[in-house]
Amino acid sequence: MAQQKEIDIQELPPKNKWLLLSLQHLFAMFGATILVPILTDLSPAVALVSSGLGTLAYLLVTKGQIPAYLGSSFAFIYPIISAMAIGGPEGVMIGTFFAGIIYGITALIIRKTGVNWLMNLLPPVVVGPVIMVIGLGLAGTAIEMAMNYDDQAGQYIDPMLNFSVALATLAITVLVSVFFTGFLSLIPILLGIVGGYLIALAAGLVNTTPVAEAPWFQVPDFVIPYATYTPEWSWTIIFIMVPIAVVTLSEHIGDQMVLGKVTSRNFLKKPGLHRSIMGDGVATITASLLGGPPNTTYGENIGVLAITRVFSVYVIGGAAVLAIIFGFIGKIEALIASVPTAVMGGISILLFGIIASAGMRMLIDNQIDFGVKRNLIISSIILVLGIGGAFIEITDDLEIAGLALATVIGILLNLILPGREHSYGNNKMFASMNEAMNEDTKKYE
Repeated sequence: MAQQKEIDIQELPPKNKWLLLSLQHLFAMFGATILVPILTDLSPAVALVSSGLGTLAYLLVTKGQIPAYLGSSFAFIYPIISAMAIGGPEGVMIGTFFAGIIYGITALIIRKTGVNWLMNLLPPVVVGPVIMVIGLGLAGTAIEMAMNYDDQAGQYIDPMLNFSVALATLAITVLVSVFFTGFLSLIPILLGIVGGYLIALAAGLVNTTPVAEAPWFQVPDFVIPYATYTPEWSWTIIFIMVPIAVVTLSEHIGDQMVLGKVTSRNFLKKPGLHRSIMGDGVATITASLLGGPPNTTYGENIGVLAITRVFSVYVIGGAAVLAIIFGFIGKIEALIASVPTAVMGGISILLFGIIASAGMRMLIDNQIDFGVKRNLIISSIILVLGIGGAFIEITDDLEIAGLALATVIGILLNLILPGREHSYGNNKMFASMNEAMNEDTKKYE
């Protein structure tokens, strides 16, 4: 697509280009947003609807001043799988709801006291290893999917064929990521799924009958409290989901800073970090009331903004409306459901590795010194407890396990062990954020 003339945040786009501009954002988020529910046995259609409604809620809370699209959060894949095993989709929604509440509480505290306390609680030496655990903890799942492991049969089904399809899917995704430029470079997951699907179709791994039989209009399988189920309290699920909300707050701050640089705005000051975090929380709570995964701001869509220079929140809102419409098209949901496990396994090999590498990158970028014993101790304990699946059973109804336990212990060790100043290394995010928070904002008023 040709380069667009810059359109400001609250400026209406040309009517003859509005739909196309919104479709770009829809395609940019589509692959990642449906990937999370597919991997966690939630409904992709509900995820599309909840991402659209969540984005509209975010735009409302931030007074239409931040052009951000919200979709399914990768950081919650591991917790959702764990929560699903305990309480099914209903249990996941309880955890998602309280994750959103944590965002809301954090936003209120930031509004009153500032943000330094959050950065003190979550230095890179804690957040980096936790993110690594999220990715590495799912490595086994990626391989099982790629080689088509059947839980009921307890064995791999035609592993060579499925793994070949998975590797082909992976190769397409990698080639798109490395060699494609412009908008196409922002949708490697979507193009990888499409390419892998076509290969799987040729290999006879796709059943297209449900797609042909599916209606065009279909109400998604919403999971609504007191309508489709009665919520049941579970401390274990809450402790699985809530700590990850604490960790993803740092990701949220990073996205706001990148978005601010792209648009030449200081979003941390106006409309304020507390509003953007509150918007994220409202979007996640909205998802929990419908049956969707937790929402988060998307780097892919920030990339689209950077390429097109079209910052209009009306374009973002248009993408949100399109996502809601897509969620009610039955053939789209059936098509997504027909994607073979091997294809998603191929995508997951790269995706889960990227999540783990993002944690490593945080440690490298902030120049965390592992010659300092406290840093080595904290990161080592987080990695082993999280990946090893350690758990503490406090009562019959309360178990703190795996990633949640590793996160809590990591935070406590950072607060207790001496030499806390070494936890930040050369924390560029912390320094840049303080600079942005203190920056003169007269030109934005």
